[in-house]
Amino acid sequence: MHRYIAFLRAINVGGHTVKMDRLRALFQALDLQDVETFIASGNVIFRSPADAASLEDRIEAHLKAELGYAVATMLRTPAQVAASAEDHPFGAKAVAAYGLYVGYARGVPAAGAREAVAALSTDNDELAVHGREVYWLCRTRISDSKITGARLEKALGMPVTLRNVTTVRKLAEKYAE
Repeated sequence: MHRYIAFLRAINVGGHTVKMDRLRALFQALDLQDVETFIASGNVIFRSPADAASLEDRIEAHLKAELGYAVATMLRTPAQVAASAEDHPFGAKAVAAYGLYVGYARGVPAAGAREAVAALSTDNDELAVHGREVYWLCRTRISDSKITGARLEKALGMPVTLRNVTTVRKLAEKYAE
């Protein structure tokens, strides 16, 4: 059995609200084991013998059928989450002084997409892609930034969901294997 952490994009936005007990039940209905939620922002932890790619598709189809809207789903193992919490291109001092966000993409972006993401960088926002993750160092309040999830997705050419590195570190610590 593999343990996975599901990062769900836009589960509770645009007038949609899914309580965490319902979200757990939706995952349990897929015969996933040891289902837990972490913070009410679309983080679901579970075990399954299946591979991540097939599970992402199954979860997305199930959530769309049950909720009536698409919910992009990105799966990572606890080890991958731990690596993303520490593997960023900006240096510890920069991260300590500013906000760092980790974006989980559905796949590995092509070289052109990585360049398009980097081109979004400004004096206040620095972006880089490592593997399937997008790292965003925000030197201002996130609400004052010109960067949005939609802009990142357009540059990447695929879904992405963002989490504050503090949440990512808490997930990594709690579910370390």
